[in-house]
Amino acid sequence: MSDSSAELRSIALREFATAGYGATSLHRIAELAGLSKASVLYHFDSKDALLEAAVTPAIDKMNSILDELASRPVTRKRRDAFITQFIDFLFEHRLEVHLFINQGPSLIEVPVIRKAMALVQRFADHFGKSASTQEDQMRFGVALGGAAYLLVTEPSLGLDHGSMEETRETLIKIVRELLEPVPVSSKEA
Repeated sequence: MSDSSAELRSIALREFATAGYGATSLHRIAELAGLSKASVLYHFDSKDALLEAAVTPAIDKMNSILDELASRPVTRKRRDAFITQFIDFLFEHRLEVHLFINQGPSLIEVPVIRKAMALVQRFADHFGKSASTQEDQMRFGVALGGAAYLLVTEPSLGLDHGSMEETRETLIKIVRELLEPVPVSSKEA
């Protein structure tokens, strides 16, 4: 893919995530790129095609992570590896996740968004089946969904997290703690 296509995908993703997909026009993307609308349409047939090109790498990466997770039983080591992969995914694809979380339900008629929402459902189904209790299901939801939401809204929350590496390590630690199996006391057993 050309440098112009990559730049257009980047600009479009930033605009879709911040201004909203519906509020972002091809004219606005062209203006930000310093191009004509015709130039944008040369690279992408439509706004939907540009959206698909912008978010498909994130969808493919998350599918890969989930395929790996679902391929074998979850051990502590595999769970910890998944958490690290998931947090790294969130950092790498923050804008895409922002778009899916904040606009996904209202854009469900857009094919690539429907694909992303199906992936979110696949995650929920996987953890729903692998969790032994409702509490475990809720822990997964709060830990993974909370991490995603925190990272995509962090600039608007005005949180001071220090360095990105420190933020990453702290978030991995917190998610691991949230997903640590809760021991059943002998009184409860």
